[in-house]
Amino acid sequence: MSTSLALEGKTAVITGSGNGIGRAIANAMSDAGANVTVSDILEEDGQRTVKEITDRGGRAIFVAADVSQTEQASNLIETTVKTFGGIDILVNNAGVGGTSGRLHEVDPEAFDRVIGVNLRGTFLCTKFAIPHFLAKHDGRIVNIASTYGLIGAPQAAAYCASKGAIINLTRQLAVDYGHDQIRVNAICPGYIDTSLGRRKATLGDVEYAAAVARREKAAAMQPLGRQAQPIEVANVAVFLCSDGASFMTGSIVTVDGGCTTTFNYGEASN
Repeated sequence: MSTSLALEGKTAVITGSGNGIGRAIANAMSDAGANVTVSDILEEDGQRTVKEITDRGGRAIFVAADVSQTEQASNLIETTVKTFGGIDILVNNAGVGGTSGRLHEVDPEAFDRVIGVNLRGTFLCTKFAIPHFLAKHDGRIVNIASTYGLIGAPQAAAYCASKGAIINLTRQLAVDYGHDQIRVNAICPGYIDTSLGRRKATLGDVEYAAAVARREKAAAMQPLGRQAQPIEVANVAVFLCSDGASFMTGSIVTVDGGCTTTFNYGEASN
């Protein structure tokens, strides 16, 4: 099946689409023919994504939203429906990493923020989108989880907990809504070359360079030996929302260069 216009006539909401994976997904959805609602807490970044889409002849709007907030998540969905006449696709991509540290060192408010954005945000946007899917007996949801939801990772208790919960929420939603022809799948990215997302603005030059070096070294030890480009995740998201994936629901798809397929011996193997 050609995927060049696999989503023609569909309308997609992509949260956290001002940067990184979300930005790539928004552009790829548009290139596949969809109308796109770009959403982020950073308006300038979100408007940039909209401009990228409209400059290529696509249709897109920006809706600012902190998806952890009930009214803002509801407004995101309702504004999309009013603008485009409906919603067919929801990509729950918005997420935060939180602070590092072992669990006993984590501030409760910081833990709550990660759970609030990553898990509650997924819950809220899905909650408000599903009635529209039920009305048409059709819908496609892609939740962006993480390999950190499949394995343990050092000093990332909140993030691992939130992404693991998203993975099993994906399975549960597939059970509840399969008979309504609402397909729900999740993508677990591994190391993705996003310039460490928004951390670049918060780290000093030396810290940032060291963080990039650590990430590149870790990615080099995976079976494919590199980080992915955001478009490599976006292409999978487009596929999962297309008719080519019509018999897929409750699937947890890793886009990780093989990192969860093998025990990584690291420097011990050198």
